[in-house]
Amino acid sequence: MREVQDHYFREARREGYRSRAAYKLLEIDGRRKVISHGDRVLDCGAAPGSWSQVAAKRVGARGEVVAIDLKVIDPVNLPLTVHPLQGDFCETSIEALGGRPFDVIISDMAPDTTGDRFGDHHRSVRLCHELLNRAALLLRPGGNLVMKVFEGEVYRELLDRAGTEFDKAKGFKPKASRSESVEMFIVCH
Repeated sequence: MREVQDHYFREARREGYRSRAAYKLLEIDGRRKVISHGDRVLDCGAAPGSWSQVAAKRVGARGEVVAIDLKVIDPVNLPLTVHPLQGDFCETSIEALGGRPFDVIISDMAPDTTGDRFGDHHRSVRLCHELLNRAALLLRPGGNLVMKVFEGEVYRELLDRAGTEFDKAKGFKPKASRSESVEMFIVCH
């Protein structure tokens, strides 16, 4: 049985992050340098908001984070540079997202899991392909993208596609991901 309240959970509570997922983005950005001061960031699948909290610290007062999720993102105690939206990123216009391109897109999106690893993997990959499709419209040339995907049989195809659309695309599994988790993050520059 997995330990639900592990080290990262306790650290998140102590440091004021909304979830342990904050440590995944902290490590990804610490290693891969995805977010810079002053950047405009789109956080897809943002609820409950821990990635937005991390991104807001990285972009500083001159930056901006637009956080979107199907679920409501509680705005209480979020930095003023975070703008939460409820909606489907696939159907949200660039105008509704502020009308101009982003420097970085981060995505911790995942489909509702069913326990069927094969089906969950394919639904996860489909979300990533949608994100890549929209990235052409939403991301400035030379921008960065981080997206979560569940590993499985077509993971390599997704990684290859990302590699054709960005100069570099690499898989990364942060230490904060549970060892039994099939989640990976594709980091694109």
